[in-house]
Amino acid sequence: MSLRINDIAPDFKARTTQGEIEFHRWIGDSWAILFSHPKDFTPVCTTELGYMARIEPEFTRRNCKLIGLSVDPVDAHERWADDIEQTQGHRPKYPMIGDSDLAVSKLYNMLPAEEPGTSEGRTAALNQTVRSVFVIGPDKRIKLMLTYPMTTGRNFDEILRVLDSMQLTAAHKVATPVNWKPGEEVIIAGSVSDDDAKKLFPQGWKAPKPYLRIVKQPR
Repeated sequence: MSLRINDIAPDFKARTTQGEIEFHRWIGDSWAILFSHPKDFTPVCTTELGYMARIEPEFTRRNCKLIGLSVDPVDAHERWADDIEQTQGHRPKYPMIGDSDLAVSKLYNMLPAEEPGTSEGRTAALNQTVRSVFVIGPDKRIKLMLTYPMTTGRNFDEILRVLDSMQLTAAHKVATPVNWKPGEEVIIAGSVSDDDAKKLFPQGWKAPKPYLRIVKQPR
């Protein structure tokens, strides 16, 4: 069964570079980003893991935990971390899941449930759909899903921007427009009537169309 936005993120136990975890318990009251990789020691993913290590404090500041996954054993992740630090200048401090039995990849529909075998002998091409990003809220529901091709590095600055938007819109009855950045104007949610909007936004709003009500970003 495929996963969709607002589904409960499947829970699991797994070995990581920081010991065994239970995923939901590990998330706790935080937001979480699970980002997966088709194989260790691959070039594009090496740059991604290094960049995420560099900007992890930005996610921490937003009460968001990072966790990586690769379809390889944990001991390989440790060796890969040496290469990441050497080539990218930053060593991952977040945990990396060792998914050598493919269990988590299958659970999150990144590989077919009937996919046979383990990570042994598999190539990155066989695992190419294990290149996804899941943003999960404190309620353990999936808020965003993205899957990238192997040859295109992911834009984790965009993931940070999306997290800012989701945290803002979870706290206030607004939506963010195209290319929104923190501090810019937002849109009053369509579910809010004009009467309720007057109470929520007493400063008023601009409305080029009745359904398009633009206000300053709430603080």
